[in-house]
Amino acid sequence: MTYFPHNLDRPLECDAIVVTCLDFRFQRLFERWLTENLDHRYYDRVAYAGGVKQWDVIFPQIEFAAQVHNVRRVILINHEDCRAYGEAGTYDRHVRDLRQARARILEKYPQLEVELYYARLAGHLEWISAAVTPSY
Repeated sequence: MTYFPHNLDRPLECDAIVVTCLDFRFQRLFERWLTENLDHRYYDRVAYAGGVKQWDVIFPQIEFAAQVHNVRRVILINHEDCRAYGEAGTYDRHVRDLRQARARILEKYPQLEVELYYARLAGHLEWISAAVTPSY
């Protein structure tokens, strides 16, 4: 991994803020994915137990990144078998929480691009559509 120094003459801007859970089982997957998808770009990274489940902790970090670091993109990643969710941590619950977080971010920052992902124990990230599929 290459270090790209920053100096005070350049604008204080980064491409994205990435919000994940802090679960050690997923850190290598997250690092690999970030290198493949954001390599050579600046990004803020927030890791907190439960990811978007901890909205009152996470959202101020997103606000800071939007207001101070001028991010253009928010990447939210929840994961399978999240112990912060406990028994309630079904796939559907994670998808619902991720979509709700996206809606709340866009309510305040409609100019941001918000991406949603769900990490699997098998070692891959699954893209989550922002659209809610109607039930008939």
